[in-house]
Amino acid sequence: SRRLTAEMTTTDAAPAGAPFTPAEFPSARGAGLALRTFTADSVGSADLAFLGRLYASTRAEELAPVPWSEAEKTAFLDMQFHAQHTHYMQNYPDAAWFIVEREGEAIGRLYLERWPSEIRIIDIALLPAARGDGLGAALLADILAMAEREGRAVGIHVEHNNRAMRLYRRLGFAFSEDKGIYHLLHWRPGQRS
Repeated sequence: SRRLTAEMTTTDAAPAGAPFTPAEFPSARGAGLALRTFTADSVGSADLAFLGRLYASTRAEELAPVPWSEAEKTAFLDMQFHAQHTHYMQNYPDAAWFIVEREGEAIGRLYLERWPSEIRIIDIALLPAARGDGLGAALLADILAMAEREGRAVGIHVEHNNRAMRLYRRLGFAFSEDKGIYHLLHWRPGQRS
């Protein structure tokens, strides 16, 4: 399967909705990461609890100045996480749902879907302790390599103030559309830096 993927051209690229496999992430593997797949039916309570904590970590800075109690912040984040998780599961039926692990410990998530003309990064997030070490860049390098082989763009929504915006710009992602609190960014084959 890995050999077949490496030999694909624009005319015989994986079809929209084709599954992603952990084998398609050699840069991530080289950085010590493993990807574990889950489905809406198979996600267990421990994984949901981890994903909820991960989600909360992505909103911590934003909520720090809000004058709510810790219990109120926790309740809000729990509600927001469950709404997002339900939305993702219902609206991206062909997505790949990966928990990113390092040394057997869950440290992030990566959600992807193949569309006819692009690979959409639905979500990518790492725990604070795993940020800034090049792990996100390794995951993105693999996604861009897949897209290059398949002749597809890569799209992602990024909050305007997200620190990862610098990484996306450095990798060649360009602004496509203002979506309110998000910018829709695209990387296109041939733009690789």
